[in-house]
Amino acid sequence: METKYSPDDIAAAMSLQTFTYVYTSMATFWTYDCACSLQEEWTYLLQSRWTKVKGLYIATRFVPFLLFIGHLYMNFIPNENPDKCKILINICSILSQISAGCSEYFFVLRTYALWKHNRFALVVLVIFLPVALIACSGTSIASAVTASYASSAIPGITGCCNSNSLFVPFLALFVFELGLMSLTLIRAIQSWRMASGRLYAVLVKNNIFYYTCGLFLSAVNVIASQYLHYQYHAMFQDFQVIILAILALRMHLHLWQIDQQAHNMDAFVCISLSDM
Repeated sequence: METKYSPDDIAAAMSLQTFTYVYTSMATFWTYDCACSLQEEWTYLLQSRWTKVKGLYIATRFVPFLLFIGHLYMNFIPNENPDKCKILINICSILSQISAGCSEYFFVLRTYALWKHNRFALVVLVIFLPVALIACSGTSIASAVTASYASSAIPGITGCCNSNSLFVPFLALFVFELGLMSLTLIRAIQSWRMASGRLYAVLVKNNIFYYTCGLFLSAVNVIASQYLHYQYHAMFQDFQVIILAILALRMHLHLWQIDQQAHNMDAFVCISLSDM
């Protein structure tokens, strides 16, 4: 008896199933992280001043929800229309880029703060940021236009396949994060004797840890985009986006809490001295 489906069809279906499992796990982990940090985030949103950074925090928190909704709908709802696949994948790609941009912008601001609003750092960031943004967005759009889209040929296997290679965008992101990490390390080496205070130490450690994770995940995606086939090549793309979003949110919340503790301690010292 001859096999009804080709080896390529079977391999593509298996990659779609694996991709669905990975994405469901990510959605579960994201929901769990939200539940664990709900009280702390609610305190931050109520007590902190309304600034651009607070708006950035809200966007970083809620854009991944839209990303998950789009992907889970695409992965679980039967769909045999390639055009619909193309629309859904492109929408999810845009949401993914917005989420990654929000996370990265957090650490652009933190790197600039480490340099104490130095003109040299400003010039580097003003030149570097638009170049990286244009490179990532431009190559992503060009790749999406030329990519092919299809649903599984095997009945019962839901999801959409695409040949969209994001090798260049992740390579550009790798270079961008390497540049930001270099700025952080240069500043830390320059001021390691003069700098004092827990806030500064936490800022440097957070930046280095974030960039290390970003560099590692970008390198994984560069390799996966080049050497893995079917949907395996896209398996770690949104994984990087979600991990970096969680790191950015957690680290910003931690930094705000330390800053609040420092203000509370200063107020306590002032009250104690006034009572003497």
